Amino acid sequence: MTGNAAHRVRGGPLPAVAAPFTTLVELTWLEKKIEHWIRFGREVHEQILDRRRRIVGFAPNTTFAFVRWAANDFGTVISRIDIVRAVRSGEPFQTLPFVRPGGDILLKVEGWPKVERVLQFIDAIEALGIDPIDAAPDHWRHVHNRLSAGHEPRAYTRERHDAWLQRRRVAP
Repeated sequence: MTGNAAHRVRGGPLPAVAAPFTTLVELTWLEKKIEHWIRFGREVHEQILDRRRRIVGFAPNTTFAFVRWAANDFGTVISRIDIVRAVRSGEPFQTLPFVRPGGDILLKVEGWPKVERVLQFIDAIEALGIDPIDAAPDHWRHVHNRLSAGHEPRAYTRERHDAWLQRRRVAP
């Protein structure tokens, strides 16, 4: 969803100037060449640079999924998904291309089969009626570690989510 339709769904245009400590992500869309998009995340800022590029921002301590795909005349060059927690002021962070200043990388996967598997995990969480933004950060780390080791990650369940919400209330 882009342009005016996205603004109507969100309830109006987002601010053109980012608030302090906003994590900014540059998105590019050149059909079938370079496609960067956000799979999930609550944008608090948007700046349209031109027809093919825009910058979106995320508030500190929120999670988003950033997908990057690129191809040339011979096929896919890169397929990647990163699930990132936007950091607060003064927190350490890891750098990531197209993300300023960087973030707490919860999951980093390369290669279309693994990227597709992560997208299926995101879909499964949404099928439970849970917004992936609200899923436990440890779940994304678990998925990253299991996929890296060539093992099947455990499914995210309503019980795991409830336990995460309770733990977050006790120790934010």
